[in-house]
Amino acid sequence: MINAMKIAGEILAALPKDRLSPESTEGKRGFIHAVRLESIAEKCTIDFIIRDFETKGLQKKEDYLRTQIEELMRLYPNASFEYKVTEQYRNMKEILLLHPQVVDHAKEAIKRSGLKLKMESIRGGTDGSRLSFMGLPCPNLFAGEQAIHSKLEFISVQDMNKAVETMVHLIRIWEEKS
Repeated sequence: MINAMKIAGEILAALPKDRLSPESTEGKRGFIHAVRLESIAEKCTIDFIIRDFETKGLQKKEDYLRTQIEELMRLYPNASFEYKVTEQYRNMKEILLLHPQVVDHAKEAIKRSGLKLKMESIRGGTDGSRLSFMGLPCPNLFAGEQAIHSKLEFISVQDMNKAVETMVHLIRIWEEKS
């Protein structure tokens, strides 16, 4: 008998602990992140998120993960595995560079709202990224949230109002420029 759960444990244990994970990287360094494990003794599914700021970096990490699994599976000749990649997010910058007015208008809306413009890259996937690759160039704009994705995440009414004000300015700018 081959226990799929034990093999899954070996796959997860073989992942680098000092690199290629969200907890060991920062800034614009990509990562491989195990996010879900569903298993019974005879079958196991592991879901990973692979992130990178460059499309070629995504492919390198996909290839790395596949190679690691293939190497480990050689120890289990009677076991099999399926490796399936489903694209989730790519860097929206690829699309936004083709449509600079989208970012320019967003910057102007933020300034008109009286906010200090702060531009930074984020490490996760976003709806804006997905929408950009679906044909609607869409930069990320703040919504006022604090402590994002933590148990302490919150937003104040004042910050929500400022986000709405920014959106109103953005709509007006698009109307003015068209």
